[in-house]
Amino acid sequence: MPGWKPERVAELVREIVASAILLELRDPRIKGVTVTRVEVSADLRHAKVYVSIMDEANEEEVLSGLNSARRYLQAKLARGLRTKHIPQLRFVVDRGVKHSIQVSMILEQLAREREASDRSAEQAATTQPEASRQELGETEQGAGAEEAE
Repeated sequence: MPGWKPERVAELVREIVASAILLELRDPRIKGVTVTRVEVSADLRHAKVYVSIMDEANEEEVLSGLNSARRYLQAKLARGLRTKHIPQLRFVVDRGVKHSIQVSMILEQLAREREASDRSAEQAATTQPEASRQELGETEQGAGAEEAE
C-alpha cells in the first residue's frame, strides 16, 4: 500500500508481536520476553524484532521458541497489516536494556559512595575546629607557663 512508511509498519509489527507473545503464545520456552523495538526494511519485506530476555541462561532456548512461533506471528501480522508484503520476522536479542540497568546500578553505587565520603568530610570538618581549639588552649597554657618561669 503506498504511503506505508517503515517506521509506522515497525510500530504496528511491534504492537502485534508483543501482544501475541504476551497473551497468546503458550510455549513454555517463551517466558520473560519483552519486545523492545522493531526495525523494518525500506521495502517492508524484512523485520528485525529486538527482544529483551530476563533469563540470560535460557537465551538460546527462548530464541528457538520464538523462531518456532514465527509462522503463527506472521499470520497474525497478515491479519493486522494491510500491506502488499508481510515482513519476514527475525528475532534479535536486545542487550541495551540490561546495559541500561547495569549502568544505572553503577551510578547509584557511585552516588552512595559520594554521599558517604561527603558525610565523612563533613564530620571531619566539624570535629577539626574543636581539635584546633584544644591545641590552641594547650599552646596558650604552655606559653603562659613559660612566661611564669
